[in-house]
Parts: sequence; structure tokens; C-alpha cells
Amino acid sequence: MTTKVQRQGAVAQIIADHDVTSHTQLVALLKKAGIVATQATVSRDLEEIGAVKVRTSHGETAYAIPEFEPDRIAPLEQLRRVLAEWVADIQISEPIVIIRTPPGCAHVVASALDRSRIEGLAGTVAGDDTMFCVASQNYGAKKLAAHLGKLAGLQKTKGSK
Repeated sequence: MTTKVQRQGAVAQIIADHDVTSHTQLVALLKKAGIVATQATVSRDLEEIGAVKVRTSHGETAYAIPEFEPDRIAPLEQLRRVLAEWVADIQISEPIVIIRTPPGCAHVVASALDRSRIEGLAGTVAGDDTMFCVASQNYGAKKLAAHLGKLAGLQKTKGSK
């Protein structure tokens, strides 16, 4: 018999190895791995391990488990790729920079920004498709927005003058 910890470990590994788009698919993949679980159990497991739905580059949504590695700094090129792919709009409302993304992607951008430790960023808060970036006091939102916009390949940011 598989323990809860073993099953959740298997769920995390399956999500890392496959684009899992539904509970039904996950139940089937677990069964293939020799683990029997109901959709209700899988649903609880996904919630407990912190799995979230993210939009893939193909436009569908799949489960992902955000990594918590506070000491791992994301390289600038990785940040540039994430911003270029997922940032749709940047606005300013001192001291906040508001970033809009496609649905389900704000936390991906926020995580990349937090791990980048770029100058002028005090921290982020992400929802589903919108995130707030708090500019450090001595840097300012206008300068931070301009820097993020440049990294994302956007022409202009909207907001305060």
C-alpha cells in the first residue's frame, strides 16, 4: 500500500514529467505507476502540495508546482524570457508597478522577478493575471517599470508621470 507522502511524491514527479491537464489524466498516470487513487484524493493531494494551473506555451492549462528555492537567483536571461513571454502590460501607481499577464501566469512572472533580485524591486504580490511589484523607496516605480518594460520588450508603460 502506498502512503500519502509516497503518493504525493509520485504526483509531484508526474507533474514534473508530463503536462497534466486534468484530475482524470493524473489518476490514469498514477495507476500506470502502480498507485490507485480517486479523483477526490488527487484533488486533495494537488491542493496540499501547492499545485497550480498554469498556461502552457500551447495555450492550454496544466498543473505545476512552484519551486521554493529562496537562495537560487534566476539569471537575467531567464528573467528576460519570462517577461517577454508572459507580460502583456505594465502600469505605474507609485510606489507600485502593476503587471498584467495572461490568466494563470502572474505567479510565474512574480517568482522569476523575486528570484532575479533585480535592483529597485522590494517585492511582489501575484494574483491570477495581475501582479504588484513594490519599488524600493530610493528607486521608484517609474524607473522600475521602465526597466521591466525594457526587459519584457514592451514599448511604453502607462501610469504616473
